[in-house]
Amino acid sequence: MDLTVIIINWNTRELTRQCLDSLYNPLPDLAVEVFVVDNASSDGSPQMIRENFSQVCLIKNPQNVGFAAANNQAVRLGTGRYILLLNSDTIVRPGTIDRLVSFMEANPHAGAAGARLLNPDGSQQYSCSPAPTLSREIRRMFHLPGVRPDGYYEMKDWDTSLPVRVDVLLGACLLLRRQVIEQVGLMDEGYFMYSEEVDLCYRIQEAGWQLYWVPQAEVIHYGGQSTRQASEEMFARLYESKVRYFRKHHGKVALVVYKMILIGASLLRLLLFPLAWLLRPARRKANQAQADNYLRLLVNVAGM
Repeated sequence: MDLTVIIINWNTRELTRQCLDSLYNPLPDLAVEVFVVDNASSDGSPQMIRENFSQVCLIKNPQNVGFAAANNQAVRLGTGRYILLLNSDTIVRPGTIDRLVSFMEANPHAGAAGARLLNPDGSQQYSCSPAPTLSREIRRMFHLPGVRPDGYYEMKDWDTSLPVRVDVLLGACLLLRRQVIEQVGLMDEGYFMYSEEVDLCYRIQEAGWQLYWVPQAEVIHYGGQSTRQASEEMFARLYESKVRYFRKHHGKVALVVYKMILIGASLLRLLLFPLAWLLRPARRKANQAQADNYLRLLVNVAGM
C-alpha cells in the first residue's frame, strides 16, 4: 500500500462528506486506503459514511478519545508507506496528494510535508510555525512585535512556487513517512487536543529528519469546525497541551517560567477587561467569554 489516509470526525458529518468526496474525485494515482475514526459523534456521521463511502474503513469509538489517540488507532491498522493526516473540514484539490507524495519520494531527507492551506475564498491560510520557545510565547501572549498572536510564520511574502523548510506543520494536512513514525513513535496520547503535531514535529527533527511546507499541494481548510462546538473546553485544552509540551521538551525551569507567562498574561487581560464595556454589545459578549476563559486558566494553571 502506498498511502494510508486518516480522517478524524467529531460531529462534522457534512464537512466529512465533502472531504471524502474531494479525496475520491479523483482518487490519487496511488494504492490508497482511507480510515475515518469517529469520536462518538451524535450527528449521524457513521451512518452517512457507511451509506455513501463503503470503501472507507470506519472506526467508531464509543467516546471521544481525542485527536492523537484516534489517529494512532488508524496508524496501527494502516499499511501505507506514507500516512496522511487529514482534517475532516478540508477539501483536497486535485493533484495535491500526488504532489505531496512525489515531493517526499524526491527528497529522502524529508520526514514530513504539509500542503498550502487555503481559506474557502481561496486566500492563503497560515499553516506552519516556528517551534515554540519561551521568548516567542512571551511575545505572542503579550502581543509584542515580531511574533504573530497565533504563533504562525508571517507567510504573506513567501514564494508559493518553492517548498520551504519549517519547524512545525499544521495537522490539518500532514504527510508522514511510516518509516519516521516507526523511528520516533506515534502521537503522544497525553495530548487530547492541540500541540500533538508540534510534539511530533519536534521529535521528527530531533531524529534528524526535515519538515517542508509544499505550496504546490493545496487544500481548502475551513478551520475549527469541531473545536468551536466546545470552545471553553478547547481553550483549556490548548494551554494544558502547551504546558505538557514545555514540561516534556524543555524541563522544569522552562515549565515554571511558562506558567508565570500564562499567569502574567491572564492577569493583564483581566485587568483590561473593564474597558470592554466601552465596546458594542456583541464585542462585549465576546470579551466576557475571553475573560472567563482567562480567569479559569489563572485558577487552574498551577495544577497543570
